[in-house]
Amino acid sequence: MTFVQFCFYLFSAILVFAAGMVVTIRNPVKSALFLVLAFFSAACIWITLEAEFLAIVLVLVYVGAVMVLFLFVVMMLDIDLAVMRAGFTRYLPVGSVIAVLLILEIALVMVSGFGSDSYQAPGAHPADYSNSKELGRLIYTVYVYPFEIAAVILLVAIVAAIALTMRRRPDSKYINPSEQIKVRREDRLRIVKMKSNPRAGAKAADGESS
Repeated sequence: MTFVQFCFYLFSAILVFAAGMVVTIRNPVKSALFLVLAFFSAACIWITLEAEFLAIVLVLVYVGAVMVLFLFVVMMLDIDLAVMRAGFTRYLPVGSVIAVLLILEIALVMVSGFGSDSYQAPGAHPADYSNSKELGRLIYTVYVYPFEIAAVILLVAIVAAIALTMRRRPDSKYINPSEQIKVRREDRLRIVKMKSNPRAGAKAADGESS
């Protein structure tokens, strides 16, 4: 067994362990931390497969941005752990069936001859070879249409999420910024003119002096 194969099996075992802890642990914060460990393990596996750009993107985007956002949201929300445990036991049979099917699919792939003996190892690259440059060339030449379609789908998803968030609901308070900008001084402050009564002021002063 070579060093690359040892690293592959090591990080694969860590990835399977972390993924199992994500779906089985009851504390949501610890579950998110195990998901970070799973992302790091997947990035290490991609490095062994000479996909350094994807590994760096996985660490920077998902671990550095998305998972930090998940942790902030999970720690700020008041999550009822009792309700989560009840839901876990409810969906346990369905999850077990899906897990068994995934294990069977992985076993079929491994038995069918998936391994280093069936596929040729990647050849050596020169010193000036850039993985990022080659990936960008393929994306913007061979796979330009799937890339643009994926970008449009993501744009539609972003617009839909914003539209669902900004919609008016009767049970939530809503502030219209345009109405705040159009406000006038007369709408916020009303000046009332009242006639003064000198006699009432004199009587009040005499009462205080006495």
